[in-house]
Amino acid sequence: MTSMESRAAVASPTRPWPADRVELWPTETLIPYANNPRLHSAADIERIVASILKWGWTNPVLVDEQGVLIAGHGRVAAAARLGLKSIPVIVARGWSAEEKQAYRLADNELAARGSWDLDLLRSELGDLKFSGFDLDLIGFEPDRLDEILRGLGSSGLSDPDTVPDVPDQPVTVPGDIWRLGDHCVGCGDSINAADVEPVLAGAQPQLMVSDPLMGSAMIRPGEPAVGSAPASSRKARCSTMTAPTGGRPTRCLPGMSLMCGTGRCTAMWSAAI
Repeated sequence: MTSMESRAAVASPTRPWPADRVELWPTETLIPYANNPRLHSAADIERIVASILKWGWTNPVLVDEQGVLIAGHGRVAAAARLGLKSIPVIVARGWSAEEKQAYRLADNELAARGSWDLDLLRSELGDLKFSGFDLDLIGFEPDRLDEILRGLGSSGLSDPDTVPDVPDQPVTVPGDIWRLGDHCVGCGDSINAADVEPVLAGAQPQLMVSDPLMGSAMIRPGEPAVGSAPASSRKARCSTMTAPTGGRPTRCLPGMSLMCGTGRCTAMWSAAI
């Protein structure tokens, strides 16, 4: 007895699992269920067609002993669209009418109950996009796919390239300090010691990360390298300071003060030296 047969015997001693045996049935013998509540648009069928052309037939349809479909109406429609004469089928032998009726609903609803880890999903889709894979084959609507790849709707993040309008009455003004647990974020000029000191709250930074763009001196084209040109002619660069409470340095933006790890962090924006 195979491991599959052993599990089937434990799960149901009176009948085999449908997936124990895959058969090829003529497509013309398969009968759609007249009261199937699951709808497929023409676009849905075209996506299934594209999937079959890319990966082949990966999931047999489920029928009863008379060939009436229990699960797989969309795949059968795609098979007809492709002109396939026969397709893989598994048979639900010994099922009652109520079991077949219920599974037609459960097959769709149980799968729909799953959710996505949006960060991991975006990472997987990003890898595929970078490799040049056709993401349309996966099935997401174009707008939803673009939303996921841009990071919208995950963990409260927004599009990193979106710059909000400056409000007429800003909530935060220079000199304000926001405390978020162990974090401290100040609003001010980060080259002004009077603005930086309240953010650090007396703590002595243990780490300064400068030239975050891979150590680039960020010199204008045609200018001498750092060390040979006057400081006044060089472009500014960003440094990040982290207080002794620790934490990983976080990428900062010029002229901004940001949280960092579990400590306090300010982005120091100054001329290169």
